[in-house]
Amino acid sequence: MKRKSIGKVISQKSLAPGIYDLLIETEIAKDAKAGQFVGVYTKDASALLPRPISICGVSDDKKSLRLVYRVAGKGTGEFSGFKAGDDVELLGVLGNGYDIEELRKTAEAGGKGVLLLGGGIGVPPVLELAKELKAAGVKVISVMGYRDDKTFLLDEFKEYSDTYVASEDGSVGTKGNVLDAVRENGIEFDAICSCGPLPMLRAIKEFVGEKPAFISLEERMACGVGACLGCIVKTKEVDHHSHVNNARICTDGPVFAASEVEI
Repeated sequence: MKRKSIGKVISQKSLAPGIYDLLIETEIAKDAKAGQFVGVYTKDASALLPRPISICGVSDDKKSLRLVYRVAGKGTGEFSGFKAGDDVELLGVLGNGYDIEELRKTAEAGGKGVLLLGGGIGVPPVLELAKELKAAGVKVISVMGYRDDKTFLLDEFKEYSDTYVASEDGSVGTKGNVLDAVRENGIEFDAICSCGPLPMLRAIKEFVGEKPAFISLEERMACGVGACLGCIVKTKEVDHHSHVNNARICTDGPVFAASEVEI
């Protein structure tokens, strides 16, 4: 169920240059799960639409959400100034998430586990997934990709998974991207779940072959509720809303089976 709600900032800190870790107490946390996102409104009355931010974590008591985001413009620049006690207007929860039960069955049948791949600001959205999969008894392998040695959240992945890292400059882990690290370490898996930039997702779609792969698409969104058709992706099937071969990332996604979309 999506609705507007006023949350309250519990804390905020910087994790890396331009990367912030925001914890918000909010009633919509009780409905949130891995792969979903929320819309965060600015205080600017002229900015009518919220900024979409993926959910990085849900508290165990389902009373707060953790949002880890990159400052990319005026709106997120404003968010970086939030302090404990500030009110925040949210819209959520939005989008679909990962099917934990389906992933559990796949991993149980194959015996190798679920491989999580995150790149850049696509790292935070898969942390909650690692947590939920481990809680479901699934073996989790994580490979996170960064530009350099600013490996935000990496230590937390180690709590839930066998963890590897890739960096573009070679300062930590495998030099290259997440698939370079998968190949270098001979990682085997039953299914892949991933979030990151489009070139990375295209490479994963090609790499995975016939094995199940689920990708979370990052896309600039306007309304966030499927009305404007501003964030679409080509699909194999005809969308019941627009009657053409596309889907709305904000409502039909952001998580899709890689086999269902053309990217």
